[in-house]
Amino acid sequence: MLELFEQPIVSVIVPTYQCDSFLRQAIESVLNQTDCDYELIIVDDGSTDLTRPIVESYFGYHSELHYIYQENQGVCAARNHGLQRAKGEFVVFLDADDFFLPGKLAAQVSVFLEKPEVGIVHSGWRRINAAGEMLTDVRPWETVPELTLENWLRFKPVLPSAMMFRKSWLDKISGFDTQYTVAEDVDLVLRLALEGCSAAWLPLVTVGYRQHEQSAMNGSISQAQVLPALLNRFFQKPHLPPEIQLIERQVLYSTFVWVAWDLYHRGQRREMVNCLEQAWSYSPYLPMETMINWIERFSEFASALGEALNTEVLTKTPEWQQLIQGTMLL
Repeated sequence: MLELFEQPIVSVIVPTYQCDSFLRQAIESVLNQTDCDYELIIVDDGSTDLTRPIVESYFGYHSELHYIYQENQGVCAARNHGLQRAKGEFVVFLDADDFFLPGKLAAQVSVFLEKPEVGIVHSGWRRINAAGEMLTDVRPWETVPELTLENWLRFKPVLPSAMMFRKSWLDKISGFDTQYTVAEDVDLVLRLALEGCSAAWLPLVTVGYRQHEQSAMNGSISQAQVLPALLNRFFQKPHLPPEIQLIERQVLYSTFVWVAWDLYHRGQRREMVNCLEQAWSYSPYLPMETMINWIERFSEFASALGEALNTEVLTKTPEWQQLIQGTMLL
């Protein structure tokens, strides 16, 4: 059993709903963290599976393990509930189907101690399949070396499980916005950055990010609807910096292209076409240049996942041919 400490440095908040298949690995990955005082807050968002007995089996292994049950309200409400109970100076949100790699907490706290002005410390992640087998490591600092408001907007390199937040900043913006069921993490980071919260990289892969059928990111169609609306709402905020106002069309174009790729990657080609048609209205390129740019972007996104885009397969799909014909007629 770990020793009792009066005040944890880090509060690890694990929202969970019907995730008993992966929950043990998530919990144990926290309990195996060393050289850092922490509390573990598990917020059960109304699960009817084996979540409660799994958590109760760990009582006694850590003096600061807390279990909170709430009626099903969604992941944002669960995270906010945990945030209200958190006692640590720093906060980490670990999704119940993800897990920490050794040393994550101590390494991120070290960055905070070296850079007291920082409100977010971000890191890389390891994409794994449902069985926990490695797919690829994602090192977003290689593409986005500086985490500025502009770069959060342009690239959206957001994964809550890979991040650590200074709690005072989360309290300042009242945590997650519960109106969102997808892209809530993007909204959170944009609001923090707009308030002046700075961020720094820990150039290290610190978390296993699981890809499976029940994963929240499989809600690609919902994301296609929510993310552009979220960005439109953001750009309507008063008193945005002039340099941010100027990139609105570029950000919306890039966002529609990225969501279109995500839809294509998940086999939702008809929805991909809808997204690219919306991207077209923001394109800074001529028709042929736009089509070439889409293929180049798709190749880049595939490469970031450790894959290679088969452009022949893409361009010969009926949906792509329909898209070409429609675009060229505009």
